[in-house]
Amino acid sequence: MRPYLDKALPEAWKAASAYSDVLAKAVQERGLSDAEAEFIKVRASQLNACAFCLDLHGREARSAGIPQQKLDVLPAWRESALYTERERAVLAIAEAATLLPSTEDSAADLAAARGVLGDEVFAAAEWVAITINMFNRLSILSEHPVRPRDADGALIR
Repeated sequence: MRPYLDKALPEAWKAASAYSDVLAKAVQERGLSDAEAEFIKVRASQLNACAFCLDLHGREARSAGIPQQKLDVLPAWRESALYTERERAVLAIAEAATLLPSTEDSAADLAAARGVLGDEVFAAAEWVAITINMFNRLSILSEHPVRPRDADGALIR
């Protein structure tokens, strides 16, 4: 079993947590909603196959008001009319920031997203995507476990 990176360097984890708190406030002040930020976090976590972050941000997304149906269909968001123009824009950002290197298609997606969101919200969404990718890697490399939960989200002991 690998060491939990957050436990192995607690000062780095403390700094990462503080950074995340500052970012959450800054992106909200620029007009990115909690639900939009959670869409980014869930989609990037799906692409990175980060079970721990999917568990956490699936719950956070529902708490932010994202309907379960939109979470269920999320891997096929491009094929569904369920998502708003802004949701589609932030999902495109999540994918472009996660699936590097950039392609002509991702560059076109980003240009369209910027047109929908405007510069401040666009930049805020990119920062959220960058950050969740960092946390995905931290959890994947640490092999953080997903603990069983009941239907209400409470841990099962």
